[in-house]
Amino acid sequence: MSGRFLWSRPGRPRGRHVHLVLRFRGLDRELHFEDVRKFGLVRCRPLDGLAACPEIRSLGPEPLEIPAGDFAVRLEARRGRVKSVLLDQSFLAGVGNIYADEALHRAGIHPTAAASRLSRPRADRLRTAVRDVLREAIAAGGSSVRDYRDADGELGSFQDKHRVYGREGEPCLRCGGTIRRAVIGGRSSHYCPRCQKR
Repeated sequence: MSGRFLWSRPGRPRGRHVHLVLRFRGLDRELHFEDVRKFGLVRCRPLDGLAACPEIRSLGPEPLEIPAGDFAVRLEARRGRVKSVLLDQSFLAGVGNIYADEALHRAGIHPTAAASRLSRPRADRLRTAVRDVLREAIAAGGSSVRDYRDADGELGSFQDKHRVYGREGEPCLRCGGTIRRAVIGGRSSHYCPRCQKR
């Protein structure tokens, strides 16, 4: 939800919300973990013990690696709205609110659609859209909507390519309809009612 890792030169003053500093042999930089809201958790484990870590064990597959058939089967097994399913980290690891909205728009799927009732072609379109959105966002350095910066302190630029997220009341870039905002599962959801029919 918040917090970030930032590279810093040793000896520089630390921000007041830096709670962890990692130093590496042979590097002239430190990695600082900054967490204003104190939601973060750090566990030190040997590499061969990662599979036993409950936070890692509970994560779903990587969205850039999941095969199409597995994605469709996982969707069929889920009750609930597709937007909420995409945000569930046990379904897929790492899909956040912005990227779920953007992927659903690209796939032409309404955020309140029942995940288990999506046809195989729609599930395939959604998987492709999730992967495309994530790849584009990674290449753009992420979305700097509020205070997001990468580990070098740089702003991302994917927010300049948002088609629906944060664009409530603006025209849809695909059809010209008006982007709407609704709260689904306690999260803001942005969509085009023309492109993403119920």
